[in-house]
Amino acid sequence: MTHSYLLEVGVEEMPAHVVTKSIAQLHRRVADFLKEERIDFDTIKEFATPRRLALLISGLADKQPDIDEEVKGPAKKIAQDADGNWTKAAQGFTRGQGVTVDDIEFKAVKGVEYVFVNKHVSGKPVAEVLTALPDVITAMNFPTLMKWGRHNLQFIRPIRWLVSLLDDEVVPFSILDVKAGRQTRGHRFLGHDVELKTATDYEAALKADFVIADQAKRKALIQEQIQKIVAANNWVLDEDLDLLEEVNNLVEWPTAFAGAFDEKYLVLPEEVLITSMRDNQRFFCVRDHEGKLLPHFISVRNGNAEHLDNVIKGNERVLVPRLEDAKFFYEEDQKISIDQYVERLQKVSFHDQISSMAQKMARTGALAQVLGQKLGFTANELADLKRASEIYKFDLTTQMVGEFAELQGVMGEIYANLAGEKAAVAQAIREHYLPISAEGELPTSKLGALLAIADKLDSIYSFFAVGLIPSGSNDPYALRRQAAGIMRILLAQGWHLPILNFQGQAAKAVSAQKLTFDYTKNSDQVRTFFLDRVKQLLSDEALRHDVIDAATDTKVADPVNIVAAAKLLAQHQDDEGFKDQIEALTRVIRIAKKAPANLPTMVDENKFVNPSEGKLHAAVTALASQADQLSLADLLSQLLSLEPVITNYFDENMIMDKDEAIKNNRLAQLVTLADLTGRLGNLDQLIVK
Repeated sequence: MTHSYLLEVGVEEMPAHVVTKSIAQLHRRVADFLKEERIDFDTIKEFATPRRLALLISGLADKQPDIDEEVKGPAKKIAQDADGNWTKAAQGFTRGQGVTVDDIEFKAVKGVEYVFVNKHVSGKPVAEVLTALPDVITAMNFPTLMKWGRHNLQFIRPIRWLVSLLDDEVVPFSILDVKAGRQTRGHRFLGHDVELKTATDYEAALKADFVIADQAKRKALIQEQIQKIVAANNWVLDEDLDLLEEVNNLVEWPTAFAGAFDEKYLVLPEEVLITSMRDNQRFFCVRDHEGKLLPHFISVRNGNAEHLDNVIKGNERVLVPRLEDAKFFYEEDQKISIDQYVERLQKVSFHDQISSMAQKMARTGALAQVLGQKLGFTANELADLKRASEIYKFDLTTQMVGEFAELQGVMGEIYANLAGEKAAVAQAIREHYLPISAEGELPTSKLGALLAIADKLDSIYSFFAVGLIPSGSNDPYALRRQAAGIMRILLAQGWHLPILNFQGQAAKAVSAQKLTFDYTKNSDQVRTFFLDRVKQLLSDEALRHDVIDAATDTKVADPVNIVAAAKLLAQHQDDEGFKDQIEALTRVIRIAKKAPANLPTMVDENKFVNPSEGKLHAAVTALASQADQLSLADLLSQLLSLEPVITNYFDENMIMDKDEAIKNNRLAQLVTLADLTGRLGNLDQLIVK
């Protein structure tokens, strides 16, 4: 016999951005709980709105399966005294297992006799198991937490009701002073409390009370309503899946409607209009068929169509002050020059332990020039890069960005173009913030990409220098995101830069400035920090852990080469003969590690005893002479091809020869070869089968 079980956690309105993640977390936790408790089930269906997280579990087993297991206890010498009487240890063990000493058997384990008992555990009814769900619910974690009343429990929002219904019976439990029952709640304004007869009544009962509990169905309805409005007006919708997801998690009974604003506001840049509507009011923007933004918007009400005209007027009325402010800021901002805005940055703090924003820009500019020279930028490109680095934060002191912080960089590009700056310089101002998320878009221009790298490098060096280093989940200055962004930009551009060992050069570049901190401080931690980001990027591509460990256990300073080496090793890991080839090379690496620090680096051919020494020396010398010109793929290919030469070498020669000179000469050969393999990482980390 199987069952249906409904679990609902009713709360005060949650922030939209946590709803989807929260129901997924509850699903995962409940599924794990049932598996741990050995309760089988068929499916779990999710329901979520701003006021509820709910799961409907189908095909739920009637009880846990019975278990017959053999349990090991104390050793015989502890379980019995010298006269063969049972000790307290034996009696306590059997009592804890629900049996008696009469059930004890002795079995030898590695020559020592131990107590064993056969234990039968009857499975608990599913209703009894489910009473432990409060621990699952209260263990949930959220980006922000609340306490309420005099309670110590922290949750995303105060819990107001609970439903725990196994078929048509309540499974009783409580969280704080809220007892689980069969009563859910309909729409806050249109509905009322709803008594559920059975678990499977849930979705239909709520729909009858103006709540569409299924997220997917609610989203589909919103899309359908919006498309009807768009079609009726011959508009083109600015599709925004993130906004659709957010709106879906703000409503329980959606009703879409269209509104309008005065055409005079269309003189504002599109980005300003879209931000005012989308980010501040959650409005969808629309265009004509030529792509021009129209003075209309679409929004979604959490309610029915009654008095919709009043709702439309209210939304239009709320939008006007935002647009009026934006128009005023836009006009006023253009009355001041870029250089005047830059001067104001002297009084804007980057961080109170580090410097002003103007000083940060100067450091970034110095780093950008050094990096640009390394990449072979032309004189014109370096000049444009210099200009961009001198002004790229200027829009932070504009009124528009002061009001709409999300437009920083965007307004910088717009105002720079209006002021007659080069288009490449203006574009770099916007792009230096990119990427703004783990999977966010990257800069597309060379100037923007390099300015983004330099700006992020300075932030990381500066915060590490003053000891503000990310730890655990604590990263208030988003340094992990910035480091990952640097790596993604380097890979996208294919730029080979010594980022992992660049801190010393960076310090020299900014040495003309009067720093109040040591720019080179914690350099080892900075390198590890960057390597961790490389590891994460490789892990996201599902590379094996041993391949990742091998490629990142390296002295190489170029992240692009490290990633290329990892992908190359992964590409060949299943090749025929790869095992023997890697084992030959790792044997070289392991023995080379035993070489003394003062070992002479030159190999003396006069000290060769066997022909195999000459053959290996000739092969390694030839490879070393061209290694700088070889691609990593060719380098690996040639290293792997040395396997028969290396094998023959070890067959003929005892490396640790009694003659110190011969031993050191052979070690020098191996060190040279091991150094060449190091360009691909530490191959000794590879697990070959």
